[in-house]
Amino acid sequence: MRRSEVLAEESIVCLQKALNHLREIWELIGIPEDQRLQRTEVVKKHIKELLDMMIAEEESLKERLIKSISVCQKELNTLCSELHVEPFQEEGETTILQLEKDLRTQVELMRKQKKERKQELKLLQEQDQELCEILCMPHYDIDSASVPSLEELNQFRQHVTTLRETKLEMQKSQNEAVCEGLRTQIRELWDRLQIPEEEREAVATIMSGSKAKVRKALQLEVDRLEELKMQNMKKVIEAIRVELVQYWDQCFYSQEQRQAFAPFCAEDYTESLLQLHDAEIVRLKNYYEVHKELFEGVQKWEETWRLFLEFERKASDPNRFTNRGGNLLKEEKQRAKLQKMLPKLEEELKARIELWEQEHSKAFMVNGQKFMEYVAEQWEMHRLEKERAKQERQLKNKKQTETEMLYGSAPRTPSKRRGLAPNTPGKARKLNTTTMSNATANSSIRPIFGGTVYHSPVSRLPPSGSKPVAASTCSGKKTPRTGRHGANKENLELNGSILSEGSVPL
Repeated sequence: MRRSEVLAEESIVCLQKALNHLREIWELIGIPEDQRLQRTEVVKKHIKELLDMMIAEEESLKERLIKSISVCQKELNTLCSELHVEPFQEEGETTILQLEKDLRTQVELMRKQKKERKQELKLLQEQDQELCEILCMPHYDIDSASVPSLEELNQFRQHVTTLRETKLEMQKSQNEAVCEGLRTQIRELWDRLQIPEEEREAVATIMSGSKAKVRKALQLEVDRLEELKMQNMKKVIEAIRVELVQYWDQCFYSQEQRQAFAPFCAEDYTESLLQLHDAEIVRLKNYYEVHKELFEGVQKWEETWRLFLEFERKASDPNRFTNRGGNLLKEEKQRAKLQKMLPKLEEELKARIELWEQEHSKAFMVNGQKFMEYVAEQWEMHRLEKERAKQERQLKNKKQTETEMLYGSAPRTPSKRRGLAPNTPGKARKLNTTTMSNATANSSIRPIFGGTVYHSPVSRLPPSGSKPVAASTCSGKKTPRTGRHGANKENLELNGSILSEGSVPL
């Protein structure tokens, strides 16, 4: 028997004893029966009201428990659905009170799980947002209004971990880039300040690596050099100007474009002037990098053009035929190759420049003019130069022809004469003394070009009483040469030059 049942029976016994005790008191006092009946009714009423009140309270408790069970079951089903878990099932038979307690406990547990998941989701979303902004990546796609499952949270954690690792790698790369930028700045300052090599070697240990201490040391060196730069302003500005000229050359700046930078000629070496030069260097560097491909193409054309002109010059050189090593044929092949290459380069550059001009809505200038106009101008100048050289050659040939008609053909040097054995000095003197008088009797002779003898362009003096006979060289025809050997008696030697009588050496 349950203790509650024992207590109930004891309560009944206590009630019975109390009623018996009341009756004994009433009997002793002598309370009439009708009053006893009234008093018993009062006792009954009080007992009934007390029991009814107690019963009502317990009934209310039962109703509350049943209602709580219903509410908990509904909330529990919702939580199970949100948390993606199986619905709660009570094991075995249980009382209303226990069922309510179990359901309420389970609801509280699942509420806690929901709250924790929502908090973790919020934290992961904040981390994801921060990392994605740094890495310039899209945010992780997840429904923030719903409760994430354990699998979804796990995937989200892995994603954030990956982003965090990527951020570390990026920070490492950025740190390396910052260190490399500081090193570049240091090298530029070294060059501008003309820092000696031994002083550079003193900080060689920080010229590699990207750790925090290395970065700090690099920054300190930059600060030191910047301070030194301020103390050597003129020297630094002059070094920048040398660099400016190099960039002007690389960017094919015209004289007008160079003169547009007025601070280049300023002599007030101040910080503001240095800033203007630094800004101009930065602008030119950016300009060159943006147009680097085109500038390199133009540079290639310039180099090819200069090489082509050099081969053209060699091709027009009359001394090129003295070649003995086969270079003449090689140069001719290279000249032909360059002559074919130039139009191809020009077409490629023209297409690229037209595309660039469409994209930037402005003309691409080289040395102050459009590139294709510049190319056409170079070709025209080359054509005019060739025409001028041709006219000079024609004029020279014309003058030479007139000279030959006037003075005779150009003499050959004795070394070019074949079959003429050198005379001994004695014979030469004999010829000079014996034949000269005979020669002067028949012709007029005058020496030119260092002792070479030409026949007079006028008619030879004929014998007295005969008609003059014109010199053979005036007609432009050469008299037949005598034999190469055995004709010495008709030759003259004057000042070391040997000529055949009646002919002009070639």
